[in-house]
Amino acid sequence: MVLKFDSLPDLYAHEFDTVIDVRSPAEFGEDHLPGAISLPVLDNEERARVGTIYVQESPFLARKLGAALVFRNAANHIENSLSHHEGGWRPLVYCWRGGQRSGSFTWMLQQIGWRAEVVEGGYRTYRRLVNRYLYDDPLSHRLVALDGYTGTAKTELLAHLAVRGVQVLDLEGLANHRGSLLGELPGGQPSQKAFESALAAALCRLDTSRPVLVEAESSKIGSLILPPTLWTALRQAPRIQITASIQARSDYLVSAYNDVLSDYERLRDRLSPLRFHRGHDVVDGWLDLIDAGDKRGLTHALIEQHYDPAYSKSSRVRTADVIANVHAPTLDEAGLTQTAAQIEAIVGQL
Repeated sequence: MVLKFDSLPDLYAHEFDTVIDVRSPAEFGEDHLPGAISLPVLDNEERARVGTIYVQESPFLARKLGAALVFRNAANHIENSLSHHEGGWRPLVYCWRGGQRSGSFTWMLQQIGWRAEVVEGGYRTYRRLVNRYLYDDPLSHRLVALDGYTGTAKTELLAHLAVRGVQVLDLEGLANHRGSLLGELPGGQPSQKAFESALAAALCRLDTSRPVLVEAESSKIGSLILPPTLWTALRQAPRIQITASIQARSDYLVSAYNDVLSDYERLRDRLSPLRFHRGHDVVDGWLDLIDAGDKRGLTHALIEQHYDPAYSKSSRVRTADVIANVHAPTLDEAGLTQTAAQIEAIVGQL
């Protein structure tokens, strides 16, 4: 049976035991349904080979070779990856467009006795649902923006608040980027499609009757673009402003960005292009601090000479209301716990 899903929440609410993506590893790597496992019935090279034969020689020859490869690979998955499943197992299978790859694999699973079904339209249908949810439908969530200068530990505060039961949306976590000039994280960022998949799934899990706390961001996090509907809602969201002393912020950044601050070549590469914006003397001063290994002095200088001026400039054009100001006495564990408690109380009244 081919299953049709009319909305993204409907698809995410499926009651199947496992979602199986039978596309090639490259297709899966770019994006896939959240939680899906990869069991390709054609690997990257096989898919390219079949496609070449289809175009250059004969559709019949391509289908014949593709069928042999699909069933051979499917048999291997059944014998190995899927051998532990009992008779009542219910998998949901999809490929690129709900065609031959997913249909053939699902047929084999059904012949065994497993209650397998196929997503109508496959991954293409899923992407249309994601695009509609993020780009066309109005955002139904009530966002509250956690705002403040760089180094006020907003991401850490979101984590503390999530533990306390406050609804949060961690955009930087989804983007695998700290959202600043030096914000790269190990592993790199996901593709734009994968980011949107993770974002849509996170939004669908949230209760629209309760406020959602999200860190104030620009329209891009690293190389990834926030969907316009979300970006507009975030710009208009009421704000909770976090403040902390420059010393506390500097201490926090030295700890949170130690990996970046310890990579001198990477630092020089990232900061040198700012000469056009901040001037040669300022940037040369930063490079001298890098050469001296003075991490605290460098973070202090970056706060005063780059991050704070940039934040002040961008904040002048914001029109959203600041509903509360919360001062963090320190940004160590004790200070974050105290600050999170204050924010929780504020959000609880909204």
